[in-house]
Amino acid sequence: MNTQTDAAPDRRAALWSGRFADKPDEAAVQFETSIYADERLAFDDIAGSKAHAAMLGSAGIIPQAEADALVGALAAIEAELRAGTLALDPGAEDIHSFVENELTARLGDTGRKLHTGRSRNDQIALDERLYLRRAVPEFQRKLLALVGTLAGIAEAHTGTLLPGYTHLQHAQPVTLAHHLCAWAWMLARDHGRFSDALARISLSPLGAGALAGTTLPLDREAVAAALGFAGVTPNSLDAVADRDYCVELAAGFSLVMAHLSRFCEEIILWSTEEFGFVALSEKWSTGSSIMPQKKNPDFAELIRGRAGRVYGDLLALLTMLKGLPLSYNRDLQEDKASLFDAYDTAASSVSVFAEMLKTAEWNAGRMAVSCAGGYANATDVAEYLVRKGVPFRTAHAVSARLVRYAIEKKCAIEALTLAELRQHSELFAGDIFAQLESRACVEARSLAGGPAESQTRAQIRDLKAFCAARGAT
Repeated sequence: MNTQTDAAPDRRAALWSGRFADKPDEAAVQFETSIYADERLAFDDIAGSKAHAAMLGSAGIIPQAEADALVGALAAIEAELRAGTLALDPGAEDIHSFVENELTARLGDTGRKLHTGRSRNDQIALDERLYLRRAVPEFQRKLLALVGTLAGIAEAHTGTLLPGYTHLQHAQPVTLAHHLCAWAWMLARDHGRFSDALARISLSPLGAGALAGTTLPLDREAVAAALGFAGVTPNSLDAVADRDYCVELAAGFSLVMAHLSRFCEEIILWSTEEFGFVALSEKWSTGSSIMPQKKNPDFAELIRGRAGRVYGDLLALLTMLKGLPLSYNRDLQEDKASLFDAYDTAASSVSVFAEMLKTAEWNAGRMAVSCAGGYANATDVAEYLVRKGVPFRTAHAVSARLVRYAIEKKCAIEALTLAELRQHSELFAGDIFAQLESRACVEARSLAGGPAESQTRAQIRDLKAFCAARGAT
């Protein structure tokens, strides 16, 4: 009699429990379990197991009938999980243990053959890559939606004047469209970073085993092809020992959060009474428990604050890796909580930010009035003289003296008379005044990438084409 088959399986037994006479202490079990972090990998674990089981049969390592039974039972477990008729066991050590124990409860010894030629070390590396190949494109779609939202708002504001700033001081006039396009291009680059990372993830680690492969004739390439990978990892030690792809993606999420945080800082400033450039919808604002008049930009503040949380996830991953010798160490189990938190936080922030912007109202009049202050047309004065043949450094000095003169008179440069301008340079003529208007300053900057309306519209077309080429609607 096959006592292994007949004995009732312990669904909570660790996959390594045969080595030990004593069961681990309950506190130890709770400390080491990762089921709460890796439960989202359930369907990826099943997908990898189905491909592995099919390969075991086609390679003749186990009978084909048993391979078919494994694939069928795994499909049933997946269907029951999706339907909610089967629940994950919180007492399982990890997602691999849950799936294999459930399989063994249904198939007996046949279920015990699933792990042939496989280690949890290469299994988790596979599961993570499968999950990321599903999840990261979804995140990219959120980014594309935000880029499209920014491009759409920009298209409606190509003529809306806005002060451009350096050091948070008035610098040169631009447009709201030009400013929004700047943020959109940052997010477009973020999208590209994730595409680069996905290309590096697209290698299957299955077959690397614990660290040195196996003596069994596994067909690694067949499994990789079945799962849609571009190939297999070239080194078994590296395949199970590194989590650089987790770090790379966490860095990508951190950059997204850095860009959102900076934009949120501007939204927070611009929504103040002092600026008054934008009014956020009441749907994306909160009030005060004591001051009835308050309308606070809390969602922008929360996104700004959560950037630090994602940075912490990145630092946790880097710190986890920094002292690990090859190959696998249990420290690597800690990668999932940080990676998943970075993903979830960044994904929700992108979605909320997009909705917040869609409902915002922009005060074009307030922005245009603000352009008139701060002597933002001083560079145009210098460049006017440059076109008359004056060396730039000399022209810069003339413009600087005019600014100082206007400050003393408490007026704008364009409010000075032509006679006053000519006191500083006889090259000034009557045509200077039209060139000092904010809109003229913007339109004169028509180089590629500049704020002139023709160039901004070209950027908007390019941004929309960027989104369309990547499947955004």
